[in-house]
Amino acid sequence: MEAEDFWLEYVDAGGELRGGPLEVMWPVRFESAGQVRVFPSYRGQRNFPGWYWAATSTELVGYESWVELSHLMRLDAEPEVCGLISQPFRLSWRCDGRSRRISHTPDYFVRRRDGRVVVLDVRPDELVEPEDAAKFAATAVACARVGWDYERVGVLGPVLAANLRWLSGYRHPRVRRGPVADRLRGVFVQHQGLLAGARTVGDPIAVLPVLFHLLWCRELAVDLVGERLSAATVVGLAPAATGEVGSDADASAASVAG
Repeated sequence: MEAEDFWLEYVDAGGELRGGPLEVMWPVRFESAGQVRVFPSYRGQRNFPGWYWAATSTELVGYESWVELSHLMRLDAEPEVCGLISQPFRLSWRCDGRSRRISHTPDYFVRRRDGRVVVLDVRPDELVEPEDAAKFAATAVACARVGWDYERVGVLGPVLAANLRWLSGYRHPRVRRGPVADRLRGVFVQHQGLLAGARTVGDPIAVLPVLFHLLWCRELAVDLVGERLSAATVVGLAPAATGEVGSDADASAASVAG
């Protein structure tokens, strides 16, 4: 490919298509832009596109498959993520001196609180064709040129995906009840079972939604990768709240991030 030939197009907040060399366009706040590509919809469609309300941006973010939705929930649950958008821009380039341009639209653009950017493509390993792999490789080169990270991810682990689906039902800030949240954080300073801790605070019917919200926000920590959430799941205060280093809570938080 001709690396200097990367061209980027995106849709601005006013709905206008903008384009220019990658090295000129990269500072744009793509997380605030519009989708550059509309999801197709047709009879007999085998994938399942839709919209997900992201707590991170308090806006709807698109997905084209259950695999993409799982990763969208994963990103939305990461405290260090402050912005994300689907179909953020279209990259194009020439290859081997050919006049025809090759183009690719990544699945997600992710902005982290430290300013770092991750461009993400979601494709199960068994569905990556040689042409796809070439486009992913070119996109990685383009991202590296402007200091962005690039990832191509596949199917999320089934346990983590199931736990995130459950907790995402409690992601909205309206679920949070301040006094109950404060008491839960106090109770789980000592690691203990999920239901036992909830009962210490009050009626589980009223307390559990707040507890699940705190798990989603990472204020409480569990191992979301190793086992499905249950009444016996061990919950602790997240390391950021305790200042613990190398503790069980640290290991749990690392598992969640995975």
